[in-house]
Amino acid sequence: MPPDTLSHRGETGALKSLTISRERRTGRVFDTTAPRYANLIRLDPGAAHAMTVPQGGGFHLIDTTMMYAPQSGGVKRYLTAKRAWLAKRRPDVRHTLVTPGARTRAEGDGHVTVSATRLPFGNGYRMPANLTKWETVLRLLEPDVIEAGDVFVPGHAALDAGQTLGVPVVGFCHTDAAALAALHFGEWAEAPTFNFWAQAYQRFDHVVAPSRHMAARLADAGVHRLSIQQLGVDTDLFHPARGDRARLLKRLNLPDETRLLVFAGRPAREKNIDSMVAAVERLGAPYKLLLVGAGKDVSWSPRVVSLDFERDPVKLAALLASCDAALHANENEIFGLFVLEAMAAGLPVIGSRRGGVGELIDAQVGQPAQNVEPGGLAEAIEALFARDVAAISAAARRRAETRHGWDATFEALTRLYAALIAGRARETLPLTA
Repeated sequence: MPPDTLSHRGETGALKSLTISRERRTGRVFDTTAPRYANLIRLDPGAAHAMTVPQGGGFHLIDTTMMYAPQSGGVKRYLTAKRAWLAKRRPDVRHTLVTPGARTRAEGDGHVTVSATRLPFGNGYRMPANLTKWETVLRLLEPDVIEAGDVFVPGHAALDAGQTLGVPVVGFCHTDAAALAALHFGEWAEAPTFNFWAQAYQRFDHVVAPSRHMAARLADAGVHRLSIQQLGVDTDLFHPARGDRARLLKRLNLPDETRLLVFAGRPAREKNIDSMVAAVERLGAPYKLLLVGAGKDVSWSPRVVSLDFERDPVKLAALLASCDAALHANENEIFGLFVLEAMAAGLPVIGSRRGGVGELIDAQVGQPAQNVEPGGLAEAIEALFARDVAAISAAARRRAETRHGWDATFEALTRLYAALIAGRARETLPLTA
């Protein structure tokens, strides 16, 4: 087997060898033929996958998270965009993605899955439970830097692997776990979850927040090695030119005078879909709400049209560009990629003044709502359509183009990774947004 190659050579599915050897910083080689590894790592029968590390002056970055599933939202879109950007702009950087899957296996495109149990009613999400297995996979891949997208098993495995290998570990804070715990389990759950969350993020070499809102929460949690890096949007993919309003209205059997609001996302409680539905019910005709992915088989209301989750990003971009405005009702959203995608598609956005969404929208590009209760949303919707919607739509598109391209996001992150590898970014970096 050539150096720096991860491959599968199996007989009837049994692991014969999973080897990574390298002549780099530590010279460490893990003997994966040992029984302990045979019990931990099993590749897909007959897969014969291979990942070869490119030689050159770059580095090996691993992204790992449990928030990756067939119907995932913002985290998966961020990781997919990062992989595409690195392949195009930084081919010297080897990127490996480690996520939950049905089996522990290495794919040929730099994607490694670690076996995890599928959650019932979880939209395809899987819950990693074996910390040792996950940490072993990360060590076997021998990265130069790891980014963890959560503080559950993958995040803790990344911290343990980073300590063993002597490589830096970045925590990208995609979720306010304490706020979600309070929402789903009650206020009693917020304090213990916040303490767990805080202690985990304090261990990272550096933490990235996608908004000032999230950075403030992390600072309150005692996290000091911290910077802000907003996420981005593909302004070529999400573009007003993809829209065909007349065709979408015909498809949905809606009259031409319809004012069509759209939300695309998971039917999670924190998305506050009930409030959006109640707002359009208050308004009545000509308002309709299109929900993409948020409960296709749920009979929300006669004023609501539900479509299934759209896996094809081109079709999703066309759907958004064919609507009249976007609606977002989660006031604790730490960022909101859907908001950027809607703006890039030329839609004004009605959303919360609070949280990450409040940092993205203002009266120039949409209509901030006083609150996300049905009455507050309904008032904001009416206020938007009383204005020059075409001018606001054009301003939303310009904002997305000028402030929110992916280039700025990933250029800043690759600089951070390089600085950490060089040992120069252990303390707070300048906050950017």
